[in-house]
Amino acid sequence: MTVRRVTLKRLELPLVRPYRLSYRTFETFEPFMVEVEDGDGQVAVSDAHISPGSSAETRAGGWRFLEERIPRIIGQSAADAQAIILADFETSKVATTALVTALELLDRTPFVTIREPARLPLLTPVNALEPDAIAAEIEGWLAKGFRTFKVKVGKDVEADLARVAAIRSAVGAQGTLRLDANRAFSRDDALRFVEGLDPAGIELFEQPCDADDWDANAAVASRSPVPLMLDEPICTLADIRRAGTLGNVGFCKLKLKRFGSLARLAEGLEAVRENGMEPVLGDGLGSELHNWLEACVAKDLIRNAGEFNGFLKPRERLFANPMPFEAGAIVLPAGYAPKLDPQTIEAATRETRTFQA
Repeated sequence: MTVRRVTLKRLELPLVRPYRLSYRTFETFEPFMVEVEDGDGQVAVSDAHISPGSSAETRAGGWRFLEERIPRIIGQSAADAQAIILADFETSKVATTALVTALELLDRTPFVTIREPARLPLLTPVNALEPDAIAAEIEGWLAKGFRTFKVKVGKDVEADLARVAAIRSAVGAQGTLRLDANRAFSRDDALRFVEGLDPAGIELFEQPCDADDWDANAAVASRSPVPLMLDEPICTLADIRRAGTLGNVGFCKLKLKRFGSLARLAEGLEAVRENGMEPVLGDGLGSELHNWLEACVAKDLIRNAGEFNGFLKPRERLFANPMPFEAGAIVLPAGYAPKLDPQTIEAATRETRTFQA
């Protein structure tokens, strides 16, 4: 079973509403989709979304990475092709993941086999800013079954604390909050934030300071009344081990697109627990295809609310048989296997390149 042809696509998926992060507001997701075909005509497809501002990786650089490396795997076995691409993982992590996961699927990875029904609760972001609007939004999310809420902070300490208090009041005892600064706080502002924070109803505080500033994040963790979760700096097993040495870092968030493959992601999730922390999984900017892959790994390894909820944000779903979702959770029946909707993908495609022998 050798790689005969690879088709690379850039999609554009308009969102239902803008998705605001501290470093960027997204109105569309633009994942790279990779379709791999072997000599027997078997086809596997995966994707991953490079998020400008999340890291040094750029969309132009990721596209160039794939254009340069795909020709090297034509004629190779799926297993050998994975090794070839993963050797350059550090050059473009997200682009590597899009191609390698497609190769894993072509190689019939067992991760995507749903042997037993699985229910995977998700969190949802809170968008409203004013107390009345917050109360109405929370009421709506609770009615839809959500019980974990993501609250973005990191711009104004006092305003953030007031908004967190309003959201906690609206949620009451019906759910929990995860606070996420997306690296936006300075060390001093992050310390002021945690010193003014009431920990009631808050599960964790995610990535207060710059991903490379381990000292600042450690200082915030040491004074935070809730455990910290590291996100952007966690891309390797060494990163996980380093996080485990920091006091009051109780969680690591992993994303498939930063680990290169399903197998490496599963290894990373297990390593988080081995180093005394709890793993959280998911990409809030992932497509339905990417989030399905994360859900497949989560079904056996995650025991808290997933963050693989990006698929709920675009106007269109990529699957002809959409990933089942009800009462705030992905519900995977035994035997579920998605089928891509070719018309939706064609309408979303903005650029295509094909490589073959």
